[in-house]
Amino acid sequence: MKRLTTAPNIAIATLWADMLTSAGVKSTVQRYFASSIAGEIPPDQALPEIWIEDAEQYDAARRLLEELRHPPRRRWVCPGCREAIDGPFEQCWNCGANMPEGAPR
Repeated sequence: MKRLTTAPNIAIATLWADMLTSAGVKSTVQRYFASSIAGEIPPDQALPEIWIEDAEQYDAARRLLEELRHPPRRRWVCPGCREAIDGPFEQCWNCGANMPEGAPR
């Protein structure tokens, strides 16, 4: 096992670990309950950690995590309702239409 990174809270740590695992990089969250002793130990030592099981997947896990933390920014116009959509979204928030095939991915 190898430590990949720390997360700011347990919710984000769990989300990152689940997304890495679903992408084929088995990962776990360590220090799950350590936030309860923050103050007794330095705060940065109480943050949850993401660990990967296979150290050989470290570089791939690092790239995946970077993609998760920084999703692509896009701007496209919904073909259904003509709403301008910004951000990493692939579906219109207004009418639910999917992003058209020719839009930037």
